[in-house]
Amino acid sequence: MKIVAGNSNRPLAEAIAAYLNTPLTKAQVRRFADMEVFVEILENVRGEDSFVIQSTSFPANDNLMELLILIDALRRASARRITAVVPYYGYARQDRKPGPRTPISAKLVANLITHAGADRVMTLDLHAGQIQGFFDIPTDNLYAAPVMVRDVKEKFDTKKVTIVSPDVGGVVRARGFAKRIDAPLAIVDKRREQPGESEVMNVIGNVEERICILLDDIVDSGGTLCNAADALLARGASEVYAYISHGVLSGGAVARVAASNLKELVITDSIQPTEAVRVARNMRVLSIAPLMGEAIGRTALEESVSSLFD
Repeated sequence: MKIVAGNSNRPLAEAIAAYLNTPLTKAQVRRFADMEVFVEILENVRGEDSFVIQSTSFPANDNLMELLILIDALRRASARRITAVVPYYGYARQDRKPGPRTPISAKLVANLITHAGADRVMTLDLHAGQIQGFFDIPTDNLYAAPVMVRDVKEKFDTKKVTIVSPDVGGVVRARGFAKRIDAPLAIVDKRREQPGESEVMNVIGNVEERICILLDDIVDSGGTLCNAADALLARGASEVYAYISHGVLSGGAVARVAASNLKELVITDSIQPTEAVRVARNMRVLSIAPLMGEAIGRTALEESVSSLFD
């Protein structure tokens, strides 16, 4: 097995390699003067089962090109099988046509990864489950829920916890999480006036005197989470926490969350945390390296991956 890392999240790739007790394959991923991406694999990979670890987070286009070129380099070096391990799948929010003459960019990215030469894809908490169907190659969508459930059980008395979906679209995810810890479910009903802004309208469910845990896959601007926390506290919640799979946290999101009524925002390291995140008073990072490392190991041994989540 060979594990190749791009530059988007080197610490996560190193942690996964350490979990598997397999050193990262020596590779050079650098830029020419005009910022073209250049890749050279510095070890023999002929006939090897190869895994490319690369999140397509900010800068999304640069990191996506790195992933595609790494896959192409491995294919031309005669790797036996190439698995694109994409902890954060960028462009996932563009999974349908919201209006006329608009793209389905998540499908385009799937086509690019497939045609670059990937034989299978592994990712974490896709924004929309149907994106798996955008690929014509096997795709494993892993879930951060087991890591988060373990943390919640360690930190809280689950009898006092209510799991909250910050919007109607995330109800299925929140319901599954609530079932794992045997907690009630609440839903925040919101109306989004324009992209990047949201207005909380109502809370469905009893949250009075409860520890509320907001659950979602992506936090970007942080506006939805902060508004939801305010709405829950206004309706009698004792404390509000948030567990989010992917901390995109663009623009002034970190400062917004730090100044909010959220007791704590917990994210995974699917996207490499910035220095601002690491020093923020109410943010914490959970590592998904053991989860992804176990899934990679099972894939290499042709064992079941879905049993990780039973």
